[in-house]
Amino acid sequence: MATATVATTFTPLHDRILVRRVEEGESIRGGIIIPDSAKEKPQEGEVIAVGKGKSNDEGKVFPLDVKSGDRILFGKYSGTEIKLDGEEFLIMREEEVLGIVKK
Repeated sequence: MATATVATTFTPLHDRILVRRVEEGESIRGGIIIPDSAKEKPQEGEVIAVGKGKSNDEGKVFPLDVKSGDRILFGKYSGTEIKLDGEEFLIMREEEVLGIVKK
């Protein structure tokens, strides 16, 4: 549940997950290198930490389908960007995850 690569220990609450964006390789189109400011942010990431799960009105907790280490796809405007120890992460609800990528 805690992060391994971040010096600060962070555990999301309830059905939230902590995600690190997976950076794509440097894009070259027609011999022109596209600067970082013009690139779109990747919509793929690695789950770093997950919360306990979603609870219903009776207090029963349902575990999340995603787990630490999963590669996921998410929507363009999903999540909230945060910085922990100088590194950028996203915090999002599990329902914002579009799918799990298996390789």
